[in-house]
Amino acid sequence: MSNWVIHNSEAFFLPMYQYFHRKLLERGFAMADETPLQVLHEPGRRAQTKSYMWLFRSGEDGGPPIILYKYSETRAGDNAVDFLHGFKGYLMCDGYSGYNKIPDAKRTACWAHIRRYLTDAIPKGKELDYAQPSVQGIMYINQLFHLEDVIKAKYTSFDAIKEARLEKEKPIVEGFLSWLDKQSPVRGSRMDKAVTYIQNRRSYLTTYLEDGRCSFSNNLSENAIRPFTVGRKNWLFCDTPNGAQASAVVYTMVEMAKANGVNVYHYLTYLLEKLPNDRMSDEELELLAPWNENVKAEIKRRAGDGNQSYVNCQGAPAAEK
Repeated sequence: MSNWVIHNSEAFFLPMYQYFHRKLLERGFAMADETPLQVLHEPGRRAQTKSYMWLFRSGEDGGPPIILYKYSETRAGDNAVDFLHGFKGYLMCDGYSGYNKIPDAKRTACWAHIRRYLTDAIPKGKELDYAQPSVQGIMYINQLFHLEDVIKAKYTSFDAIKEARLEKEKPIVEGFLSWLDKQSPVRGSRMDKAVTYIQNRRSYLTTYLEDGRCSFSNNLSENAIRPFTVGRKNWLFCDTPNGAQASAVVYTMVEMAKANGVNVYHYLTYLLEKLPNDRMSDEELELLAPWNENVKAEIKRRAGDGNQSYVNCQGAPAAEK
């Protein structure tokens, strides 16, 4: 079974994967995350050595979602540099400094990570003690999250989102930075760790205010990589690098289907019928993308036929239309 997955991922899914990769590099907004992975038989490495699965995806720019997994032996920032070679735009990611190596990417800070660090710094039982500096910092950030929800619900224009952020959120961000400068936590404390984390990313905190398409947090990336982390709890490891890369490609196809609102099973079978290959042009591969309206219509038809067949085989009458 594993050999079948590796063969099909290399022969038929990889051309689509590479096409999605090229399309991602054309976008002006991207997001990234990474998670550990154990691969047992990497040449020259012990089975217990930690490898990584990376997640790169499109941002909130209004285009069709693109989600790509990538396996690598290490967490070195050069892996992100190589994968995003040619990308020019805003990059949302966590605090990992390896992303700083990407030359033409403008970093944006994840406010969800900042809030988590402050949450971890709250002394036990002091969650509602507003004299606690960590609680004070979270109050600023909670206001920003609330305003993000209000603004995104009210406006669909990216220009309008930008203007609303500048009017409503910028003063709160400035207040937060002023509060941050007044902090002098005990060295080595959790609050010291939180303040250091935030100060080290200070230059990225206001980047999201520059464009209404910038993301406020990296939650979309974390949500996209979660299916892999959940699966890892069950299958535990990959056997070989080829298997790890095949997993990256297959997970990409699955998450691309889900993100673009098409049935996963029928999209995968559709691709295996069409047999995309590396001789196809980008124009031909575009006709097989899950955001293509003709593909969506075909997958919807197949999914509908499959549901109807399932109902009928149970002996129940077909639903009237």
